[in-house]
Parts: sequence; C-alpha cells; structure tokens
Amino acid sequence: MLKIGALVSGGGTNLQAIMDAVDSGDIDGKIVTVVSNRKDAYALERAKKNNIETAWISKKQFSSVDEYEDALIEHFKSRDVGLIVFAGFMVILTSKFTDAFKNKIINIHPSLIPSFCGQGFYGLKVHEAALEKGVKVTGATVHFVDSGADTGPIIAQKAVEVEEGDTPEILQKRVMEQAEWVIFPEAVRLFAEGKLIVENNIVRRVE
Repeated sequence: MLKIGALVSGGGTNLQAIMDAVDSGDIDGKIVTVVSNRKDAYALERAKKNNIETAWISKKQFSSVDEYEDALIEHFKSRDVGLIVFAGFMVILTSKFTDAFKNKIINIHPSLIPSFCGQGFYGLKVHEAALEKGVKVTGATVHFVDSGADTGPIIAQKAVEVEEGDTPEILQKRVMEQAEWVIFPEAVRLFAEGKLIVENNIVRRVE
C-alpha cells in the first residue's frame, strides 16, 4: 500500500478529494501525514478529522531554506512516504527537495499548462488572468513537480468551459468541481498502481 504525504497551505479541498478517494477504496494507499507551512491552514483540520498525523513546518522556524528543506525531507523520509501531493501548497521548493523525491511529487494547478502558470500564478490570480485574456476554455493540470514553477512533466489535464458572466470566484469553483477534484485523485490512483512512467520529461501511462 502506497504511503502518501501531503503539503498544504490553505483550505485543503483537493486534499479532501484525495482523502475521499482513499476512504472509498479508489486509491490503494494511505495518507500518513499532512504538513502545512501555515499553522492555521484549514487543511490541517480536515486531516485531523480523518485521524491523519499533521505537522506545521515553516521557513520561519529555520535560519535558511536549506534547513527548512532538510526538515521536510527528514519528515517525509522518516515516514517512508512514497508519494507527496502538493494540495494547494504555496511554496516553491528547490531542487534539493524535489531531487530527494524525484518523480514522487505531484501538484494540481488550476489552468491548462502552459497557460497561466509559473511564478505569480496561484489561487484566484490564475482565474483573473484567464478572464482578462478572454479565453473560452480553461481547466486544470496535474503534473510531477520539479524545481521550476509548474514546469514538471504533465500527468493529466481536463478542460472546463468559461461561461458568460463568470467572475474569478465562480470560475475557480467550477474548475475545482469539474476538473481538479476529478483528475487529482485519478493521478494519485494511477501512481499507486504503478501506471505512470516518466521518459524524457513526458509521462507515459501503462496498463
């Protein structure tokens, strides 16, 4: 059974989608720890309600990024975590962390990468940019995490139509419901079943 760790910063709706898929048996795995850089992140409460270990590990607790990432690496390795999910995690980590778990970290981003991604594109800002550009279709992307911002190999994408009268908040909710909460648990399921292979920075799905 795959041991899953999560990094979170906010409300944890994507974490909830994965917890639900684990609880229903869709994912052959167990979330063993949820770590936040914010002590007040509601995602930690969601984990506690599910009897999952939680931890607060923040850059503010350390004198350098190196020490911070060492602490994160030690935390996940000591729990024998085989996959780390970034479920609304708002910190960009360096290659020190991503190389320690190469092709074992996945993230959900609320756009169709390469559109509206990278530094500065997070949360509502992504949807604000999509509406300002006037795109007719947006969506979400699940990808492996490397040391760049939203640059890792793409696992899955799902399109969502932009509708007349959409606000960033309305669009955000639709993208979550129709795309994020669908493809993120599905990507974790495929990983747990050993069906995702990365070759030349491209993800291949095997059956």
